Amino acid sequence: MKLSSKSVRETNTAPINRKGSVETDQHDPKSGLDLDVKVVNDLLVQFVRDETKNAGFHRGVIGVSGGVDSAVSAALTAVALGKDDAIGVLMPYRTSHPKSVEDAKIVIDQIGIRSEIVDISEMVDAYCAAHNVTDRVRRGNVMARMRMVVLYDISAREQALVIGTSNKTEIMVGYGTLFGDTASAINPLGDLYKTQIWQLARHLGLPATIVEKVPTADLWEGQSDEEELGCTYQQLDALLYHLVDERRNDDELRGFGYDLAFVDRVKALIRKNQFKRRPPLIAKISYRTVNVDFRYVRDWGL
Repeated sequence: MKLSSKSVRETNTAPINRKGSVETDQHDPKSGLDLDVKVVNDLLVQFVRDETKNAGFHRGVIGVSGGVDSAVSAALTAVALGKDDAIGVLMPYRTSHPKSVEDAKIVIDQIGIRSEIVDISEMVDAYCAAHNVTDRVRRGNVMARMRMVVLYDISAREQALVIGTSNKTEIMVGYGTLFGDTASAINPLGDLYKTQIWQLARHLGLPATIVEKVPTADLWEGQSDEEELGCTYQQLDALLYHLVDERRNDDELRGFGYDLAFVDRVKALIRKNQFKRRPPLIAKISYRTVNVDFRYVRDWGL
């Protein structure tokens, strides 16, 4: 997973069926997923620069996993804040594939940012042993949250913001761990689907080995995102674009060739995982409830 190891779903959702869905090419202009990569690149660099400064910081910390999402986030941060003020953190677990660390180092070396390695094995194993955590989904979530503990501690040490790496595809279907890889101070990638991340990665000149590798959380041997999701990112992104961005109805989707069973599964994931896409709900008691009635900008009261 990202954050340096993608976390698994925390909701009991059935995989999306591969069968009957439309295989849409990520570069098909009719899909609506093609980016003006230069414009998007410039916008995201400015976003990271402005929002970091607005929060009173000038450094950023990114968990670098060896995957394309964290590589793109790290590259954008390096340009936005400068190489000396971008810190990449590698956080392997003892079962992590050696290639993940190798690829993360390739990214770090190419971008030229500061970096460090924090092995999370002892931390994860101590907790899991003490509480008899043997289920691999639970262990995966412990790994994801332990990585975020590390990132936020380093952010405190460095007076830096944690820069997010979760993309729009994952956010929409809940493919991530709450307070794990989904946590961050700012997220430059959250409005880009996975197939768009690949486009931006190529524009940034990231290594082909990173861009073309099979997306994986690397939580256990042989794991891959698409195997868990039950469909390709091209299929899922095309449908999400039609559902979310274009607000297409079932009749229109059927006309595009989609199996409505596939559509219903994706809709169910979007609905079921709404709780991951919003701050914790606060029970309303007063007239001025945080994130309900009280939504002032940061300079309120000045």
